[in-house]
Amino acid sequence: MPGGISCRFSEVNMQTLDIIAHIRTDFPAKFGIPRQSGLADALEGAIVFTEKYRDPSALRGIEGYSHLWLIWQFSESVTERFSPTVKPPRLGGNRRVGVFATRSPFRPNPLGLSCVRLEGVDWSTPQGPVLRVRGADLMDGTPIYDIKPYVPYADCHPEASGGFTDAIDYRPLAVDFPPPLLSGIPEGKRAALLQVLEQDPRPGYRGDGDEKRYGVQFAGFDVRFTVDGDTLTVVEVVRI
Repeated sequence: MPGGISCRFSEVNMQTLDIIAHIRTDFPAKFGIPRQSGLADALEGAIVFTEKYRDPSALRGIEGYSHLWLIWQFSESVTERFSPTVKPPRLGGNRRVGVFATRSPFRPNPLGLSCVRLEGVDWSTPQGPVLRVRGADLMDGTPIYDIKPYVPYADCHPEASGGFTDAIDYRPLAVDFPPPLLSGIPEGKRAALLQVLEQDPRPGYRGDGDEKRYGVQFAGFDVRFTVDGDTLTVVEVVRI
C-alpha cells in the first residue's frame, strides 16, 4: 500500500444489484448507438421503473436537476472472459490500450455510466412515474441499476485531460439524406437520426476505401447507407 500502510480486507458478501428501471429508446440493436452519451442530444428516451421502485417519493426533488447519471448494464456484452486490453473504435479498432483506460463495454463487470439530460417527469402513467431524457447512448430495454443527479460544482472539471481521446481529430460526417427518403422518417425523429448518422456508426476496424453498405435500425426503420470520404449517403430506408 502507498506510504507503507498495510490493510487487511475482510471477505465481503457482494449484494446482488437490483434492476430499478429499463430505458426505452429508438435503438432495437447495438449498431448505430452513439459511442458516448450526449453526442446526439436530440435522441429521446424514457426511463420506466420496475414495479418495486415506482414510488413517486423516490423522485421527489429530481426535477431541480438538468442532467442525470445513469448506471446500467452492458446487457449485450456480458462475457466471462477477461481481457486486460481492448481496441477502442476511436483509435481505428487496431490499437490496444488498457481496458481501464477506456469506456469499452467489455469489462470485468459490464457496467456503463452515462450522463443524460432530464427533459421532465411524467408522474401519472400506467407504469408509474417515467423520466423523459435526451442524449442517452443505450439500447432499447437496457437495465438500469441506479440514477444519480449530475451536480455541476462537483462533476464539472473544465481543466480535465482526456488521455488518448485528446489527440483524436474528430469531425462529424456530412450526411447526404435525399429528401424523398428523409420524408419517410417521422418528423420528430429526423434530427436525432441525422445526429446519429453524422457520428459515423461504422465499426472502428473498417479499412480505408470501405464501400460496404451498412444499416442502422432506428425508430422502426432500417436506414441503409454508404460512406465515401467524409460524406455519408443514405441509399435506402426500409420499414422494419
